[in-house]
Amino acid sequence: MTVRLWPRSLAWRTTLIVLAGLALVQVAGLTIHALDRRDLIRIAEAQEAATRVMGLYRVVVLSTPDELVARVKGLDLPPDMTAVLSDEPPGTGLARVPVEIQRILRLSMQLVPLPQQLRPRESRILWDEDAQRVVIGMRLPDGRWLSVSEHPPPARLLHEPGFFAAFLLMTVAAALLLVWAARRLTAPVRVLAAAAERLGRDVNTPPLPETGPSEVVAAATAFNTMAARIRRFVADRTFLLTAIGHDLRTPITRLKLRAEFIDDDELRTKFLADLDQLEAMVSSTLQFGKDISGTEPVAALDLPALLRTVLDEAADAAPDHASALSYEGPEHLTIHARPLAVKRAIANLVGNALAYGGAANIRLLPPAKDAKIPLARVEVADDGPGIPPEMMERVFEPFQRLETSRNRETGGTGLGLPIARNILRAHGGDVTLANRTGGGLVATAALPV
Repeated sequence: MTVRLWPRSLAWRTTLIVLAGLALVQVAGLTIHALDRRDLIRIAEAQEAATRVMGLYRVVVLSTPDELVARVKGLDLPPDMTAVLSDEPPGTGLARVPVEIQRILRLSMQLVPLPQQLRPRESRILWDEDAQRVVIGMRLPDGRWLSVSEHPPPARLLHEPGFFAAFLLMTVAAALLLVWAARRLTAPVRVLAAAAERLGRDVNTPPLPETGPSEVVAAATAFNTMAARIRRFVADRTFLLTAIGHDLRTPITRLKLRAEFIDDDELRTKFLADLDQLEAMVSSTLQFGKDISGTEPVAALDLPALLRTVLDEAADAAPDHASALSYEGPEHLTIHARPLAVKRAIANLVGNALAYGGAANIRLLPPAKDAKIPLARVEVADDGPGIPPEMMERVFEPFQRLETSRNRETGGTGLGLPIARNILRAHGGDVTLANRTGGGLVATAALPV
C-alpha cells in the first residue's frame, strides 16, 4: 500500500507548504538567536575567567619572593583550573586563541583593579589542543611566568534549555492558525463547487451571494452570470421546441380531416398512419420540453414503492407481459427527488425493456457504505437481443431509433431514453446501458439518496 504524502485538499496543501516554510524560518531565526546567545555567553564566561585569573595573579604578585612558590602550590583552585610557576613562558606545542577571544580576555583582565606597577609586564593567551584547555601566561615583576589553565565550558548551539520546546510551541501555534486561515480562504472554493453541483441538478438553483473579498465577489458574479446564461439558453431551446410542436398540431388535425375524403382506402389508411406517427412525435416532443422545464418540487419518496407502482401500471397496460415483470431489492429506501419525473423516467426504461426485450426485471441496489456520493442504482433488465456497443450512447440522442419501422407499436418516437436521461441527470444521477452476458440488455439508472 502506497502512502499518500501529498494531500489532495487545497487547504491542506496550502497549510503544508506555508508550515514547512515557517518551520525553516523558525529554525533559521532560532539558530541565529542561539548563535548570538552563545557569543554573549562566551563574553560573559571570558570576563568571569579573566576575573578569576587576575584574582589568582593578584594573590601571587602580592607575595614575597620567598613564599611565592609555596603560595602558588597552596592556591585553592577549582577542579578545572591549574596554576604553574615557571621561568619560561608557555607556548611550546600550543596554538593561539582566536583574536576575538584574546581581545575579550585582555580587556576583561584590564578591568580588574590592580596597581599599575603590579600588573603583568607581558601576557600570552594560548590553546592546548591535546588537553582542550585555555592557557593564560602572565609575567611576574621578577621575570617568572604564572601560567593558569582551565577548561572552557562546552559551546552549545541548539542544546540550550527550552530551545526545542519553544520551537514546538511556535510551530503548533502557527499550524493551528494556518489550518484555520486555510480553511477560511478555501471556503469559497467549496461553496462554488457545491453551487456547481446544485446547478448541474437544477438550473433554477438560487444564485450565490456576492459578498466577501473582491476575488470571491468576482468569482460569484461570474458564476451567477454563467448560470443565468445557461437558464436562458435552456429556456429558449425549450420554448422553441414546444412552440414548434404546439404549432404542428393544428395542420396535423386539418390533414386528418382532409384524409377522410380520400376515396382510396389503402392510401387513406397509410396517410392516416403517417399522421398518427407524426402526432405521436409531436406529443412526445411537447412532453420532452415539459420534462426539461418542469418545476415539480423535490419531495421524499419511497423508491421501492414507486418501482412497484410502475410495474403494476405496466402489467395493467400489457397483461400479456405481466409474468415477465419482477422486482428484487429492499422493501423501503427513501430518496429526495421529483416523484412524477422519476416515475416517468423509470416507466420509459420499463417500456423500452418490454417493447424490445419482452421482459422488465427491476433490481434495486442501495448505496455503497463507503461511497462519497451515495447513489441508489435501479437495474432494468430485459431478455432481448441487446444493442451494438457503438450504439450505446447514440440511442440517448433525441429521435434516434434502432428499430427503423414506421409502426408506432414497434418503432416508437426515439424520445424515451433521452427523456429518462434528462430527468435522471437533472437529479444528479444518470442512466447507462450494457449488454448482459447471458443475453439481453440492462439499463442502470443512478439516483442520489
